[in-house]
Amino acid sequence: MTITIYHNPACGTSRNTLAMIRQSGEEPRVIEYLMPPPSREKLAELIAAMGMAPRDLLREKGTPHAELGLADPKWSDDEILDFMLAHPILINRPIVVSPLGVVLARPSEKVLDILPNARIGAFTKEDGEVVAAPGKRGG
Repeated sequence: MTITIYHNPACGTSRNTLAMIRQSGEEPRVIEYLMPPPSREKLAELIAAMGMAPRDLLREKGTPHAELGLADPKWSDDEILDFMLAHPILINRPIVVSPLGVVLARPSEKVLDILPNARIGAFTKEDGEVVAAPGKRGG
C-alpha cells in the first residue's frame, strides 16, 4: 500500500503527520514539495481530490500572501494555481494521499481518516498535545 505525504520538514504539523503515518505501520513516500513544487496538473489533481478550490489550499502565515494581495477575490482559480507554483510556500501542508483518500492534514490528526490502520494508540505531538486515536480500521 502506498501512502504519499507532501511534506515540509520545517513545519511541525507536517512532522507530526509524518510521525502518525509511521506509527500506524506505514512508511510513506515523502515528497518535500517546496523544491521542486508539484506540477500544475498534479497540484490541480490533489486539490480536486480533496474537494476544495485552489484558494482553500492557500497558506497565509509565513508566506507572501498579503504582499501579493491574494485575499482579493479577483484572482481566478488558474491565477491562484500560478501563484502557488511561483511561490510553493503558499501551498498549505501537509497533503496526504492514500488508497482511502486525500486530505490536507490540518490538524495533523485528520490523517487518521485516510490511514488503512488508524490505530496508532496515543500519540504525543511536538507541542505536547496527546491525540488518542480511536481504532477505526485495520488490524
